Amino acid sequence: MSSADERRDELKAVFHACQSCVRCPQLASTRHSVVFGAGNADADLMFVGEAPGANEDRQGLPFVGQAGKLLDQLLSEIGLTRAEVFVANVLKCRPPGNRDPHPAEVDNCQGWLFDQIRLVEPRVICTLGNFATKLLRGDATGIRRVHGQEEIRQIGPRAVRLFPLFHPAAALYTPSMVDTLREDFARIPALLAKPPVDQPEPEAGPIEIEVVEPEPEPRSLVDDVPDAAPEPQPALVAEQMGLF
Repeated sequence: MSSADERRDELKAVFHACQSCVRCPQLASTRHSVVFGAGNADADLMFVGEAPGANEDRQGLPFVGQAGKLLDQLLSEIGLTRAEVFVANVLKCRPPGNRDPHPAEVDNCQGWLFDQIRLVEPRVICTLGNFATKLLRGDATGIRRVHGQEEIRQIGPRAVRLFPLFHPAAALYTPSMVDTLREDFARIPALLAKPPVDQPEPEAGPIEIEVVEPEPEPRSLVDDVPDAAPEPQPALVAEQMGLF
């Protein structure tokens, strides 16, 4: 078992490798930033969204637009801050025009996310929206049917408590959904208080995770609602967010 320092060093190496990723030529040629993810590198709680939006692409940080502000508000209501959790997306680059991620892009990018999960070692992962939920559940069931329902899933070599949630951006277009999000968020402290999930025995050879092609979802579920004015881009994303 790796120590926290060893995991942190490996996560730093993954961060730097991801910055030069060109597995998806279109995304690599149109992005401004690779939005790796940010937060506490030893967090018990991880959030996984869909893909960076315009604000995220400019600043190099996940969830910095209006949906990110709602995420911060919901966290504060359950006694947490952004600095205590880890936040990432399925895709690390913004799809042009904020289109849906293509299946091949999800396939190309998922390794970065699985490395993050393996190295951060969260006890609870909250998936935000359809793409993250379908990928990490390995199932095509939509978010409307599974939100707020805890389950234990093995993701790569780790078993975690998976807790699907609506994407905060959905509530920006459908205000009544804020109440649903708030009700689901209220259950997170109880999930974190549960005993850690028993981990599987290490397997010989590579572990394959099925990639499920997501069904189209409304563009309202994408975190791309612009702020009145963008904040200055951090000089070094990872350091500023306490990632390393």
